[in-house]
Amino acid sequence: MALAVATLAALLTVIDISIVNVAFPSIRRDLGATEAGLSWVLSGYSVAVGAFLLLAGRMADKEGRRRLFMIGVVVFIVGSLASGLAPSTGWLIAARVVQGIGGSILSPASLSMVLPEFPQERHSTVIGVWGASAALGAAIGPSFGAVLLDTLSWRWVFLVNVPIGLLILVLTPRFVHESRDPEAKGRFDLLGVPAGTLGVALLLLAVVQGGDWGYRSGLTLLTAAVGLVFVGALVYRSMVHPRPLLDLELFRFRSFWSAATGQVFFGTAFIAIVLFNTLLLQELWGWSALAAGFGVVPGPALAALLGGPVGSVADRVGHRNLLVIGSLSAAASPLLLLTRVGMDSNYLGTMLPASLLLGVGVACSFATFASLGLKEVPANRYATASATLRTTSQVGFASGVAIAIAVFQAGTDQGFLMAFDRAWTFMAVTLLAGAVFCAVACPSRDQVRGLAAR
Repeated sequence: MALAVATLAALLTVIDISIVNVAFPSIRRDLGATEAGLSWVLSGYSVAVGAFLLLAGRMADKEGRRRLFMIGVVVFIVGSLASGLAPSTGWLIAARVVQGIGGSILSPASLSMVLPEFPQERHSTVIGVWGASAALGAAIGPSFGAVLLDTLSWRWVFLVNVPIGLLILVLTPRFVHESRDPEAKGRFDLLGVPAGTLGVALLLLAVVQGGDWGYRSGLTLLTAAVGLVFVGALVYRSMVHPRPLLDLELFRFRSFWSAATGQVFFGTAFIAIVLFNTLLLQELWGWSALAAGFGVVPGPALAALLGGPVGSVADRVGHRNLLVIGSLSAAASPLLLLTRVGMDSNYLGTMLPASLLLGVGVACSFATFASLGLKEVPANRYATASATLRTTSQVGFASGVAIAIAVFQAGTDQGFLMAFDRAWTFMAVTLLAGAVFCAVACPSRDQVRGLAAR
């Protein structure tokens, strides 16, 4: 039950990334939103999640994982309610930022609070089940959103989170025990905390807005430069402060830094594939929002079904082997679309097998990155490590959407199909590069066992 509570909460935060896409046309009509405003309805949430993860992970280890988890759920509920009642675009963007802050608080705590409930030998299975929530969220987000739009209104895309969140608040104290890091004492770095939070936010802002501002424009370059300065300040403070925001000791673990880097490759391509699969069905083939919502379900649904079983065999098969297989399987998805999709291609012969290949890739990768990343991490630092892993993943998500859209737009003057081909090429190359990185950098099965034993 503790795992079910944690997974349900993680599922909510993922759904709220994918579910909004199908609601954009209705929001535009209702609130008179501009394209820039709609972009920030999505980006504001992503930037807020990424910016506060490190701080939330540190606070969870210090103040209590269950306590911070419940605070995050409350903030998420408030943001969801405000989003559903939004009278204007500006209000909706602000409410989405609140939602993102709630998601960033509960995300690292959701996994770290439940791992102590299980023995060490079952952690890979637990992480596999928890990680499957990301795939399930990607699967049911568009279809669930399409049903809500068809039967109610776009406001229920957000309001539906309220009763689910309240149920989580009731169940958590009953089934989850409190845990914390007994060594996490004293005040946080009063300079490193704001520097790190602002630095990550500015870097994500430059990535997300670069498409509109121009990636070589002065504003984009200045935003990125200031963000890098703040991140540099965070790294320096983390080297000299006794209670830093960023735990640099984690990067001494090969399993941790290789997982953190490898998932940037995978996350960058994965989120772009999910977005462009929906665009393919609606923009290229002219499917309705409801049909497209269900059309993208098979792959993520397969990933959700395979997540638990794959996690249970990760220690026996080897994390590195699973990650290489997952990256190659996911890369085959855009490669198949690149070689077989046309204006009137058949769904069963193109999109369906491509979606299933992506599902296998996600099942072998998402939870495996988390499991490998936490393999050598002491139990009292789970929340901090989980938050750092989620931050690198969030950087990949934000980068993937921005870069894929920029590549797509650069090819539109040669035709709509050529633009899709360029985007699919970018996704495939990124995943193939990730497969090579994992094969070279990630420790083997025997090495992982030796590292964990130490």
